[in-house]
Amino acid sequence: MNRILVTGNAGSGKTTLAGRISVQLNIPGSSLDGVVWQAGWKKTPQDEKAFLIREMIKPDSWVIDGVSPDVQAAADTVIFLDVPRKVSFWRVCRRNWKYLFRSRPELPAGCPEILIIPTLFKIIWNFPLRIRPRLFGRVR
Repeated sequence: MNRILVTGNAGSGKTTLAGRISVQLNIPGSSLDGVVWQAGWKKTPQDEKAFLIREMIKPDSWVIDGVSPDVQAAADTVIFLDVPRKVSFWRVCRRNWKYLFRSRPELPAGCPEILIIPTLFKIIWNFPLRIRPRLFGRVR
């Protein structure tokens, strides 16, 4: 296990688990949130995001949290956190409270949680039907 992807729904615990694995295995860790989002919750342009992801997966060892077909294809180990929606909703609410008016450490500046709450709820609700099947469809 040298190239580990921790993936799952928003609020499933990806960042927390990936950070613990990174420390325990002494492997560099990073989050796709910092690649997907720019300041003010603006999405990174697709070509720039693709470049940044290619750079993230170049090293021989890493732990990355998030959802990406490119990272999943490059990983030798994929940990899928398949938690019920109610758990994701609860965790996002708990996390949002702490970072309501400021950015989480893995995000760029200017990304307070209060600005993305409706989007997060929509992501959580739609994940089992839209994203989860695609994740499993890419399992080799």
